[in-house]
Amino acid sequence: METSPVPPPHGPAEQFTAGRRAAAAALAAAGSIERTVPRARDGRPLFPQGFAGSISHTGRLAIAAVVPGAETVGVDIEPTVMTPRVAAFFLREQERRLLLAPIGHYTARDLFAAKEAAFKAMNHIGTLGEFLFWQIDLSQSDGALIATYRGESVPLWIRSEADLSFAVAIRRGGSWDGRSRRTH
Repeated sequence: METSPVPPPHGPAEQFTAGRRAAAAALAAAGSIERTVPRARDGRPLFPQGFAGSISHTGRLAIAAVVPGAETVGVDIEPTVMTPRVAAFFLREQERRLLLAPIGHYTARDLFAAKEAAFKAMNHIGTLGEFLFWQIDLSQSDGALIATYRGESVPLWIRSEADLSFAVAIRRGGSWDGRSRRTH
């Protein structure tokens, strides 16, 4: 995973460029000789064959994750503090009850980033307009955070900082039997 600052004036063009810089650095770190990430017709980044990747950005920071050999990867970075009303929209009652404090260890912002990352890693399941990120179920099993949609699951890794939450989902194919970890 690599990051790149978004230069002023922090607009869409600067965010796009910073995202591609982060993707090139992540590809280099993953061992790819190809460092260019063009855009698909639907706007998604097209990573080189054999290097699944994902890009996310805020107005100030871009992040890219590349995992050689994975089928898909989803990454999200979220700076926004989520209000209880917003959390009630994208989290099911059981997710709020079990995953948010005081019982759970996550913030609403963490779980928003988790659903966005999982959506990117699982977007092959539904057709455009039919698969919406808040339809993803989040659960915890043996300390692992797992996203599930239509019977398919991906593990999630979350990192929280004072002003940002980062989430990564990796779909390797077949059934998943690993563990996710939360880092502080």
